[in-house]
Amino acid sequence: MPVTIDFSTLDLMDALDLAILIEIEALERYRQFASQLGHTHIGDPASVFAMMVKSEAKHADELSLRRKALFGDAPMRVKKTALYDVEAPNAGAVRWNMSTLHAFQIALAAEHKAYDFYNQALPYVSNEEVRTLFVELRDEETEHIELVERGIAKLPAHAAMELEDQDA
Repeated sequence: MPVTIDFSTLDLMDALDLAILIEIEALERYRQFASQLGHTHIGDPASVFAMMVKSEAKHADELSLRRKALFGDAPMRVKKTALYDVEAPNAGAVRWNMSTLHAFQIALAAEHKAYDFYNQALPYVSNEEVRTLFVELRDEETEHIELVERGIAKLPAHAAMELEDQDA
């Protein structure tokens, strides 16, 4: 698990902060990928990553509102340096010639990684509020997996072609 946090000592505020930071890390990586590829047409790989930026930002915003309602402006005690690649897609996953299908597969792998993170952390969580939150977050990752899978199912056949495979 790419995290240096003792789950048995997490309270609800720290768990929310961790979840927010995980979402932010993922959206920053997707934003980087979209920028690296550049948008060329509707439905291109950069569009997939831009869609994921919006999804991760929405989830981070929802968690942030929840945190603020519960804990006001209390400063975060969890630091971004305590986690790495929990939900963010692998840093080297993007290729200049990648297909749209491959971009969706990268997003799908990242959502599975997030699901696994929360699921594998559960046995170490001792606080019942944190356990409830982690179950909720794990289940939301299942919804995200299904969303990405529906996107893959709607792709036309040519979406599997990498740039060099396409006729010029």
